[in-house]
Parts: sequence; C-alpha cells; structure tokens
Amino acid sequence: MSVATWSLILQRAVQTYLLRQANRQAEAALWDAADWSAAEQALAGSTAPMAHITREGLAALRHHQQHAERSLGKACDLDEFVTRAIRKALAQENARQESGMTILASVGSTAPFIGLFGTVWGIYHALVNIGAAGQVSIATVAGPIGEALIATAAGLAAAIPAVLAYNTFTRTQRVMSQQLDHFAHDLHAQLLTQPESAHGVR
Repeated sequence: MSVATWSLILQRAVQTYLLRQANRQAEAALWDAADWSAAEQALAGSTAPMAHITREGLAALRHHQQHAERSLGKACDLDEFVTRAIRKALAQENARQESGMTILASVGSTAPFIGLFGTVWGIYHALVNIGAAGQVSIATVAGPIGEALIATAAGLAAAIPAVLAYNTFTRTQRVMSQQLDHFAHDLHAQLLTQPESAHGVR
C-alpha cells in the first residue's frame, strides 16, 4: 500500500506541475493572439484546462451566432448560452483535477486501522504461543509482537504521506480552481465584448 501511495503521489505531483505549466502557456497564447481564430489555432491540441475552457466558449459563441435566428436565439440569449458552456467546461476541469484524491483520502483514513489490525493479530498469536508453551518467555512473545509492530509501522508509513499529500494537493487544487474561475470570467467578458469579428483578443 505504501508503494502504491507514493506512486500516486508522484504521479499527481507531476500531473499538477504539467497542468500549471500548460495553463501559463495557454493563457499567454490566448491573450497574445491577434484574433479568436489565431487564438484557437494556438491552443489546438493543448491539454491545458484554460485551453479547454476557451475552446468551449468559442464553440458556444459560434453556435449561438449561427442559430440566433432560430428558436435557440429566442429561448436563450448569448450571455446565458456562453455562460453555460464555460461553466460546464469549468466543472469538467475541476472534476478532472480531483482524480486520485479519493484514493489518497481513503489510504490516509484506513491505513492506520489496517496497521492496528496487524497489531491485534500479532498480540493474538503471542497469546496463543504463550498458552501453548504454558509459560511466559521472551522467545514466545518477541516474534509475534515484532510482527505486530511492523504492521503498525507499515500502516503509519502509508497513512502519513497520504494525509500530507492530500492536504497539499487539496490546497493546490483550490488555488488552481480559483485561477480557472477568474480566467473564465475574463474569457466570458472578452467573448461578449469582442466577438468573432474583432481584430484582437485584447
């Protein structure tokens, strides 16, 4: 369990670092683009959450412009339609960032009890050995108690890193979620004030 926990922690740390780097590059590419078409080309193939939100916002803008004269335009104005698309993409990215967090929380909360179970099991074997030998000695007690301590240490070795990593990743995820939320507001305002015909994104 400890090896799996450390593997998940390292994987999550690398993933978080790459996402933050990709977000910086995507944001810079978006605001430096000459127009929305250039921005879309610059963000093509990017796995950054900001790139995904931008693509969904642009797709919603174009879809509404193409169908504005039909029932869609009458039922929902441009502001609400773009807001829905951006909010949906934002929710998808927040959900993607939460992947693996449940496992860390589960390991952090259950590993100590698994170690405690090993302790109880070791003490049980010690008592069985004492009963079979008919007398108390270091030889009959030391082995099972040693196994119990190893199980306890293994449980703590898995739980402590999992809890620390969970708290760290939760804070990082909260910060990134706030950044995405601010970016989504800026993108929404930019899409409504400078639609497809604008010459520059900024």
